[in-house]
Amino acid sequence: MNNFLKQWGEAAYTTTGFFWMALWAFILGYIISSMIQIFVTEKGMQKAMGEKESKGLLLGTFFGFISSSCSFAALASTKSIFKKGASFISSIAFLLASTNLVIELGIIISIFLGWQFVVGEYVGGILLILICWILIRVINPKKLIKKARKNLENEDDDQIDDSKDWKKQIQKESSWARVAKKYKMEWQMVWKDVTVGFTIAGIVAAFVPDSFFQTLFINSGQGNTDFTFLEILEHIIIGPVAAFLTFIGSMGNIPLAALLFGKGVSFAGVMAFIFSDLVVFPVLRINAKYYGWKMSLFIVFLLFTALIGTSLALHYSFDLFNILPDPSQVKIQDSEYFKIDYTFFLNIIFLLISGYLIYLGFFKKKDVDHNMSEMAPKSQLLENILKYAAFICYLWLAGGLLVKFFIQ
Repeated sequence: MNNFLKQWGEAAYTTTGFFWMALWAFILGYIISSMIQIFVTEKGMQKAMGEKESKGLLLGTFFGFISSSCSFAALASTKSIFKKGASFISSIAFLLASTNLVIELGIIISIFLGWQFVVGEYVGGILLILICWILIRVINPKKLIKKARKNLENEDDDQIDDSKDWKKQIQKESSWARVAKKYKMEWQMVWKDVTVGFTIAGIVAAFVPDSFFQTLFINSGQGNTDFTFLEILEHIIIGPVAAFLTFIGSMGNIPLAALLFGKGVSFAGVMAFIFSDLVVFPVLRINAKYYGWKMSLFIVFLLFTALIGTSLALHYSFDLFNILPDPSQVKIQDSEYFKIDYTFFLNIIFLLISGYLIYLGFFKKKDVDHNMSEMAPKSQLLENILKYAAFICYLWLAGGLLVKFFIQ
């Protein structure tokens, strides 16, 4: 019993430490994302992308890069730009970029995993798009694309005001109040995923033995970094399976990705795990609702095939240049999380900025209108499960911290 209480306290402390490490990065990332979404309209994106494939591919990637990292917002925006005439490949490029190339994800990865994974995330995001583009050109699924557009014909068009010049808007206090409201929405979209994801990471760190990972990921652990091709391929395939079972978005999964790498999972396997947020069942179901099941399954095939190719290419190219990261560099379980260092001061600064945004958007300029961005139709059952799981996580964390500091 004493051993369980000790592990419970360590799990809760690790989770809160993880979140403290990442807090300033979350705030910075979502402020930047909120600013871009307020000052760059979706209608402007649609107009710029047009139907020309090469131009649309580049612009889809760019607009995805500056969009929200929330998968559900990305799915809705992708559907909208595809419906308005953007090519299929530029829509896929937007979807992949908005979930893999976004600024806030890179910041979180840099904190938990280091610069090699940041490079892997951004280079890999571009490789995912290029591989999907090649596959689409080779397969040329014209009938599927035509049918997918037809499935969207009966939907009402969303009306977006594109009459405002962002250069003028950025100077107005009311525009920053809209940024504040969007910032609140960003947190509303991710708080459940982040809570559950970070809590799972803490539990895994404290309770799950290394032998479990060595069984799940062949030949991992014990300081091994020399994997055969088949072992790397197995890691790449198991990575998305692990992501599917946690069903948490990429932002919440980064601490768990760091733990996997620290336990000896290959670089390719961890990258595959991070890239897997678009091949889970909730995304499959939403795409089926938008485009039909055949197109939804085709998108999963595209993304999973691209994911395998990208992870392999990253692993062997990093190995060729001798820049594969060392698992020993990840020491997040042994960290002293709450010391007075740059993280402490950055957290204080960005908490103050958050406080000012809340004051501006919900007190000083509370009457400023802000239209909510369209969101993909979430499963109410899954949302309820996540919500109650998050509440259970808070009870678990409170109990664990009480045990660690007052009972043990």
